[in-house]
Amino acid sequence: MPVDTLSRVDLNLLVAMQVLLEERNVTRAAERMFVTQPAMSKTLLRLRNAFDDPLFTRSGRGLVATPRALEIQRQLPEILNSVSTVLEKQEFDPATHSTSIHIVAPEFMAVQAVPELTKVLQAESPGISLALSNIDDNYEQLLESGEIDFAMEVKKPLPKDFVITSLGNFRPAVWMRKGHPLSNHNPTLDEMLEYPFIQYFLLIADKVSPNTESRFDRMLHELGRKRRKALTTDQLMTALDTLNTSDCLMMATMDDLKQEGEYYEIVRKPYPKEIEHYPEIPAVLVQHRRTLNSPTHTWIKEKIISIVQGLRNERGIDEFGNEVT
Repeated sequence: MPVDTLSRVDLNLLVAMQVLLEERNVTRAAERMFVTQPAMSKTLLRLRNAFDDPLFTRSGRGLVATPRALEIQRQLPEILNSVSTVLEKQEFDPATHSTSIHIVAPEFMAVQAVPELTKVLQAESPGISLALSNIDDNYEQLLESGEIDFAMEVKKPLPKDFVITSLGNFRPAVWMRKGHPLSNHNPTLDEMLEYPFIQYFLLIADKVSPNTESRFDRMLHELGRKRRKALTTDQLMTALDTLNTSDCLMMATMDDLKQEGEYYEIVRKPYPKEIEHYPEIPAVLVQHRRTLNSPTHTWIKEKIISIVQGLRNERGIDEFGNEVT
């Protein structure tokens, strides 16, 4: 693109040139441009300097175009139409739109919403392709740079350039296999701590370590207690397989994994009364403010929110993570 050449030219001159070509009269051109006749004459002088050509010669009360002006006349309408198209806000049609949307999310969130989102996009907007990655510690920089479009995350303070939309709350729960010794009642904290735990890292992108404390570990520490960890992993399927074949327990939520029952028989139990005060986990959708006026991003966001709400309604869970009776 000849940016250097264009930077030396006032593109408004092209509009004036088009009007002069149509009117062939400085006075009438001035009236259409809402300027005085002397101002229009000065504009014509600037055009002559820009194109290094007289452009028009006088004949009676009108103007006659030079060969250079006639050449410009053939090209100018298309150029102005192209500029106008760039300036106009384009209508968004999901059925014909083509782009890619990159989302980062922890697996326990993505596995619930993204399969349904993919299904919706294939039905309503097949030209939109999804890319999904695990949540990354530097997702804020990736959103800012445009490398990703959305992040599904646990709510936390973010700079003002980021827009946060609530996806509702997740209620903490204790997971165990069907037939576990604790599966036939709501266990106490003492009973739970008799068994080893699987620590599944939902959000941490760095190398996992048994020494890294989770929220549950910090809460136990406040009570002067500690748990025994049998496995620490960031691989969800590995954690579920281990849970399903052992007496280990795992801290998760009441509404993870919509269809895990097809593969695993997991029993969920509420947190014991000793730790009922443990707060719910607020889930959010994060985007950078640069995408706020994008009809594509607005449409995708609406679909994500609708899908998450639909899953909650299907399971009888309200936006606060509570069962609806």
